[in-house]
Amino acid sequence: MGGTMTAESVEHHVRWPVPPQDGYTVDDLFTLPDLPPHTELIDGSLIFVSPQRNFHADVIDLLVSGLRLSVPKKFKVKREMTVVLDRSNAPEPDVSVVWANAVSSADQTRYQAQDVLLAVEVVSPDSESRDRTTKPQKYAAAGIPNFWRVEASGPSGAPVVHVYELDPLTKAYLHMGMHRDRVKVDRPYPIDIDLTAIDEL
Repeated sequence: MGGTMTAESVEHHVRWPVPPQDGYTVDDLFTLPDLPPHTELIDGSLIFVSPQRNFHADVIDLLVSGLRLSVPKKFKVKREMTVVLDRSNAPEPDVSVVWANAVSSADQTRYQAQDVLLAVEVVSPDSESRDRTTKPQKYAAAGIPNFWRVEASGPSGAPVVHVYELDPLTKAYLHMGMHRDRVKVDRPYPIDIDLTAIDEL
């Protein structure tokens, strides 16, 4: 018996475009129709994000609130905004601190690497390699001066923040410390966040 195509099957059938020979570009990321929310561009490949877990969402909320408590007026704290590093790379840090003068409008969809002072990645099971290796290497190469990597620790899943600063000579990040209950640093500005407050979210 021949197959019958129903209106429902047509509606839910998604045809993904064939990748270009040289990979996708930043222009493709912002013009291809029907891409899932929070799609990233890494080395010319489109990366689709899995559904968010509570830990991931709660840590983002905690850090955004904490960063905004002491942020100077010349900076802005943003969540889940695309950062264009080059033609083939446009990841989406979970949290970013950007120059306030880089914020142009309510319709803005991206920032440039030079706009960003801090990029934060909350490690997820499906993105461990990207969050621990690929993205920090690319953020460092693009000159973003500060990077935080947040992991879940122990049975309780409490957040642990690994703080990195860019070595301008080697264009690589130096590990400056690991913070369990409180992250207190001076760069990119004086920051003091109680990480145990995640239990109240």
